[in-house]
Amino acid sequence: MFDQLENLEIRYDEINAMLSDPEITKDSKKLTELSKEEGDLRETVQVYREYKKILADLEGTEEVLADSSDAELTELAELEKEELLESKENSEEELRILLIPKDENDGKNIIMEIRGAAGGDEAQLFAGDLFHMYQKYADKQGWQTEVLESHSTGIGGYKEIILSISGKEVYGKLKYESGAHRVQRVPETESQGRVHTSTSTVLVMPEVEDVEIDINQSDIRVDIYRASGAGGQHVNMTDSAVRLTHEPTGIVVAMQDERSQLKNREKAMKILRSRVFEFYEQQAQAEVDAERKSTIGTGDRSERIRTYNFPQGRVTDHRINLTVHKLEQVLNGELDEIIESLRLQDQAQKLEQL
Repeated sequence: MFDQLENLEIRYDEINAMLSDPEITKDSKKLTELSKEEGDLRETVQVYREYKKILADLEGTEEVLADSSDAELTELAELEKEELLESKENSEEELRILLIPKDENDGKNIIMEIRGAAGGDEAQLFAGDLFHMYQKYADKQGWQTEVLESHSTGIGGYKEIILSISGKEVYGKLKYESGAHRVQRVPETESQGRVHTSTSTVLVMPEVEDVEIDINQSDIRVDIYRASGAGGQHVNMTDSAVRLTHEPTGIVVAMQDERSQLKNREKAMKILRSRVFEFYEQQAQAEVDAERKSTIGTGDRSERIRTYNFPQGRVTDHRINLTVHKLEQVLNGELDEIIESLRLQDQAQKLEQL
């Protein structure tokens, strides 16, 4: 570990030297790359330098204890040694965490897809509850949300709703939300007060730019057709709806919410890039999971990850056996406790693997 830290410190100094080079400052692309790398290394190097100072102070304290015959000075040195050993242990733990390989997608915006699954109208109503929960959570984080496509049921629910969420570290916080969310409650239409169980699914994908995934345009079949359904008189009068099919994966995205064919195509392409990226990411992850199953989950939409139990007012995350009796608060967007617990569990697992 310390060889790795030493190499990171050397690299950090090299980068800072390069950032002062006039030739580098003229190259905006290289300057951006180096600035990002410097930012990624900064905290680790700072903690490592503090750690080395603790080691030097500890060595000095040991020398005092070895040479001193003054009882008072010895007592002070013993106290200082105890504090330094505690700081050393804390710094080592912090450094281990900082050396965990970072998910390059953590800083990205996301595309989120929420669908009603098993349970008919109740599942679709719960899909609406989940959408509002994430919307409120995003507001609390200072993030921006935009609905890209939605198919509402007319009773306040959604067969499907696709949205983008943009801001700081969005994917890093919401990546654990992919999977099947189960709700247990008495539907309004239930005359005998029986609790029904329904599920809605959530898929969280990092938003992907053109430069991050090479999609050959010849692999995309584009179909233009006349939109249908609600949306005003223009809907049935113009060929504005767009369907994109990525033939190598079979992924299809259809978009008709906008009046403009161009805008529908842009939105569809935004979703398609993320879905294709997610498809190949899942394939790569499957190879890892074949050897080592993640306790946090694979992100598979069929995997039941959480139960929202209305009669008991509780939310249970099954991956980490966490139960909180704060159902109303959670549905109001107060997700920090659950998300932080998932992050810490994931971190602990990766530390163990290291």
